[in-house]
Amino acid sequence: MKLQKTIKAEGKIAGKGLFGGKEAKVVFRPAPADTGITFVRTDVAEPVRISAVAPNIAERSRRTTIKKGAVSIETIEHCLAAVKGIEIDNVVVEVNGPELPAPDCSCAEYFKVLKRAGVVEQDVGQREYVIRKPITITAGDAAIYALPYTEDGLSLTYDLDYGGNAAIGRQVFSCRLTPDDFERNLAPARTFLLEAEAQQFRARGIGTHISPRDLLVIDSDGPVKNSFRFPNECVRHKIVDLIGDLALVGRAVKGRIVAYKSGHSLNQQLARKLYEAAQQQERIKSFGTDAVLGISRIQKILPHRYPFLLVDKVVEIEGDSWIKAIKNVTMNEQFFQGHFPGTPIMPGVLIVEAMAQVSGLLFAQRLELTGKLAVLLSMDGVKLRKAVVPGDQLILIAEAIKLKKRMAQCRCKAMVGDAVAAEAEIKFMLVDEEKV
Repeated sequence: MKLQKTIKAEGKIAGKGLFGGKEAKVVFRPAPADTGITFVRTDVAEPVRISAVAPNIAERSRRTTIKKGAVSIETIEHCLAAVKGIEIDNVVVEVNGPELPAPDCSCAEYFKVLKRAGVVEQDVGQREYVIRKPITITAGDAAIYALPYTEDGLSLTYDLDYGGNAAIGRQVFSCRLTPDDFERNLAPARTFLLEAEAQQFRARGIGTHISPRDLLVIDSDGPVKNSFRFPNECVRHKIVDLIGDLALVGRAVKGRIVAYKSGHSLNQQLARKLYEAAQQQERIKSFGTDAVLGISRIQKILPHRYPFLLVDKVVEIEGDSWIKAIKNVTMNEQFFQGHFPGTPIMPGVLIVEAMAQVSGLLFAQRLELTGKLAVLLSMDGVKLRKAVVPGDQLILIAEAIKLKKRMAQCRCKAMVGDAVAAEAEIKFMLVDEEKV
């Protein structure tokens, strides 16, 4: 088994963000084993730590962003790609702005900084996820596949099809990820835009500080006021983005990834799937079950009992900031007797109650709140989007927005498969149980 790695010394990089154009400084610091890649936003009142893992992904167009509550860190994919490209498992990335710098619009500078800082092994085995079963994600004509691989390591193939642009055309590139190959063949590849896309961005006030000399703006004849570093630079950069997004699995991925016209959105969906599969695999290996909290532990935290306990198990917890739980809905539920005879539908108010109970389990993860009872205070933005019926598995997700000694607020979502069944922002008053 490979050992985990971190950096020997600090490394620094500075520059303007690609989308926002604001100056930012980044400091890389060594990190203990099993802590993963952690970003720290240092320009806010209290520094906010955000783990680079799939549950913390924020929805953004054409880039990768992570967030915790109201604080986000934008455009982290080039940094993450360099970290994984040089095979670092644990590192703290401090940034004093909302977006990481984009020197050169590639990840070459990030790789150089990390290489100068040096890489050192730690006395703990590397966390990894080996792809055993195929996973397929599609959107329109774009697709990405995670497949088993007969050899060790990560193999990547990207099929880029810009048939409408003669300068790009169709490009296919494959590689097996190693530090030497990444440094030589991937790190220098830059972000690219079609000329029409660049004009649209500028019209919206995005990237106005960047000229065609700083990244690849491509018309039908090729780069505008620039030149390719590789004849197939565009597809190489797509693989860089893919490596950065796969870092959000939170462990070394072993297998084969094949992508066709995939962008950040599909990459991130795959990262989420792999993260969930890895978490489940590790829980089963450690505890014989995929539950982080089983029903007996849930009953020790929540005061609810039959027929009002609406959480069966917790499958993921990210500190005191994020939780994911399961409610299996069966025809034996008492409420189906009257809601509605002949057309059983789970009452929306009970779906909201289930989300509130999961929020209470999240609050209990913070030591000083253990033993507190979360009493519903208010609900905002409640939306019931899909009927929940017998046989459905309700996936309950809560993300902490505020968590104080006497008050807490969560952004909650209930899913059935990939469809949103309900969502709400819920506020709670945290009180001592004996005072209720």
